[in-house]
Amino acid sequence: MNISTKILNRTLLLALGTLMCTFVEAQTPHTDTPQQGEGLGAFLLRNGYNVSKYKDKFIELNANRFGKDYGLLLGVKYVFPEKQNQIEEPLLGEANKMVTIEDDELYGATYYLISGHGGPDPGAIAKVGEKELHEDEYAYDVMLRLAKCLLSHNAKVHIIIQDPNDGIRDDAYLSNDDHETCVGAAIPLDQNERLQQRCDAVNNFYKTERTGYCRTVIIHLDSRTESTRIDVFAYYFTKSKMGQRLAQNVIDKLKTKYDYYQPGRGFLGEVKERQLYVLRETNPPAMFLELGNIQNDKDRLRFIKPSNRKAVAEWVAEGMIEDFKMSK
Repeated sequence: MNISTKILNRTLLLALGTLMCTFVEAQTPHTDTPQQGEGLGAFLLRNGYNVSKYKDKFIELNANRFGKDYGLLLGVKYVFPEKQNQIEEPLLGEANKMVTIEDDELYGATYYLISGHGGPDPGAIAKVGEKELHEDEYAYDVMLRLAKCLLSHNAKVHIIIQDPNDGIRDDAYLSNDDHETCVGAAIPLDQNERLQQRCDAVNNFYKTERTGYCRTVIIHLDSRTESTRIDVFAYYFTKSKMGQRLAQNVIDKLKTKYDYYQPGRGFLGEVKERQLYVLRETNPPAMFLELGNIQNDKDRLRFIKPSNRKAVAEWVAEGMIEDFKMSK
């Protein structure tokens, strides 16, 4: 064996050893021993595991290591299941489609997200110089950002209005198109047909998911006179206590955020009872959000700046988390 061959073999062995170490480190399971008097649920929680989600897998991994009724044994090292730490949602766009699951705060919650208008109907239109701002594009972008937030807390999310070409966009002036569908189906121009189509889509999913916490969220932008400045409004269907609670939690969270980041500004967003079609015809409790007046130059800053669209989505998500916690 010549010197060159020896060097090559040594290099390959070192590389292989590095790969093997990396593989072993990535596959090393998390383990721990229980404390005195610690039950199974407390043990899982102390190690950062959602009990209802991981209990069965934990028991399966540690068969024959329990006392009576799955009591933990002192001094025994238990193996914890691998956590799902990412989920893929292509509709969020190439740069955002892999969502890291940060925690299980919304595990067990299911959401149906509808952005207003779409397809042949752009919704409200505002003009800024040569630019046309279409309501459906901005509502869709905020809706996608909200979906990403909810997914990061391990919620199940159905995106009802979809545009596979857009994803989350960081442009101030979003390009306009009519590519949106309702879960893959063409959106009709007739308003009643359009609204019924999205209600049917939600209700079809809900048929198989109605045993848990399920909520519909509809996102729109308002259109009023240019001089009218408004804050976020949240609507719920008449006599829907769960819809009202969700709307109130979101508005309360937005008020808290505005009071913190813009002290002295005041926040005039409200919760109101409405008999809107999508609130009436979707079966899960629903909340309808109007994010501001697209015709008002100050309100438009809430939509034009991508950082503001992100903040609004995150704050709405925080209010939704508060509501889910109240349901437990």
